[in-house]
Amino acid sequence: MTVVEVRTPSGALRGGREAGAAVFRGIPFAEPPVGPLRFAEPRPVRRWDGVREAFSFGPPPPQGGHFGMEALARETAGDGWLTVNVWSPDPGPGAGLPVMVWIQGGAYTIGMSALPEYDGGRLAREGGVVVVTFNYRVGIEGFGQIERAPANRGLLDQVAALEWVRDNIRAFGGDPGRVTVFGQSAGAGSVAALLAMPRAAGLFVRAVAQSVPGTFFSPELAADITAACAAELGLKATVAGLSPVAPARLAAAGDTVGAGMDRRAGRWGLAAHRSIPFSPVVDGDTLPATPWQALAGGAGRGVALLTGHTRDEHRLFTALDGLLGQVTQEQAATALRLFAPGPDGARRYRDGHPAAGPEELYERVHSDWLFRMPSLHLAAAQCAGGGRAHVYELTWPAPGMGGVLGACHGLDVPLVFGNLDRGQPAALIGEEPSPEAEALSARMRADWTAFAAHGDPGWPVYDSDRRLVRLYDARPAVTAYPEEASRLIWQEHAFPALPLTDQ
Repeated sequence: MTVVEVRTPSGALRGGREAGAAVFRGIPFAEPPVGPLRFAEPRPVRRWDGVREAFSFGPPPPQGGHFGMEALARETAGDGWLTVNVWSPDPGPGAGLPVMVWIQGGAYTIGMSALPEYDGGRLAREGGVVVVTFNYRVGIEGFGQIERAPANRGLLDQVAALEWVRDNIRAFGGDPGRVTVFGQSAGAGSVAALLAMPRAAGLFVRAVAQSVPGTFFSPELAADITAACAAELGLKATVAGLSPVAPARLAAAGDTVGAGMDRRAGRWGLAAHRSIPFSPVVDGDTLPATPWQALAGGAGRGVALLTGHTRDEHRLFTALDGLLGQVTQEQAATALRLFAPGPDGARRYRDGHPAAGPEELYERVHSDWLFRMPSLHLAAAQCAGGGRAHVYELTWPAPGMGGVLGACHGLDVPLVFGNLDRGQPAALIGEEPSPEAEALSARMRADWTAFAAHGDPGWPVYDSDRRLVRLYDARPAVTAYPEEASRLIWQEHAFPALPLTDQ
């Protein structure tokens, strides 16, 4: 491996060249958020002397226990959670390359930039862009509503990472005036939130939001759920009460509450029905309004937006719940009653899909509520506020895992990064990526990097008349938005912050 050194305003770094790209890992962008800085806003990292080694990823933030992430976090324990990683095809200060900053998903509860599916080498090398990934606080550390602590610490970490990019990326060949943020699932919800945050204004000029979740919390709901997490430990949800608790123990308390949320559905509403304990909080300060409100008011007018979703967003969750082929009429009716918008939403779903059985109706309403319609509405709000948006839908069915998952949630991640044979999402592609998968991945990577470079992914902007979108399938095409029945059902829905009920 060839050693590469760069000099940043924070200090000198030594990385290596791997497969045609210079790679620097584990670069701190903020001081460790522990001790007196626990539950505080991120504090910029202090400059270091000498040359800092940047060959290894930094330790991940405390993780929930889903998908083995807690065990992965224990393998690389440490308190320097807030680090960035950079892949650059030309690490020279005058290269002026577009920059793509990735925000990973994980239900705001898990997620770390060291996962192999987020390796930015192929995207950087073949796309001619600088790729940045980073860690941010999740779970209670990042999104719990704690008394005397700022709300949305995970989002503030993201702002701090973008500020680091602004101040340092020239040293890696990047242009700080051409920064694109892109993210999937909770990462896409974070991108949507950043578009609405005054603190993030001017830090990026383009945004890609893949499968935007519609869950944003009111302060009251967030505080009540966090109080329940603290109560699991016999504590109050205050900085003084929670600071002495080991991070892993606090994450475990969050897991316990998340697993039993359905018992408190009368108080926590739809968040409880879907076992979602953490989401960005519309606190009126860090996040003044929901992304849909903010964009409709013009907050994103100066940022080009690319957003979309997969066709079968919920199929993966149906499988994880053991319900594939098992959804009953009663379960479908309950899902329609809870999640369809308006007093006649259930009827409109049945009328709009007269041939649909219970499983299709169950999956459609869950997909629409959680990801599909929030993504579409983000584009509509951007257009209403005078901005520009491009929309896509991934319809190519995943061939892996027996081919039963369709175009499911998360399938876009290996396709966009080009990592078709590594990481958990790569299992959706199959053991041996087909020429069709490689071609589709190449198309999506080319479109994403073209958008980062020039603001144009290669198809027309979305508007309220034609509603043209890119369909990604074996043969990509441009057509009118295909989920018209769902669009009509949801067109008046505002996606407000989820409230705490009085029941």
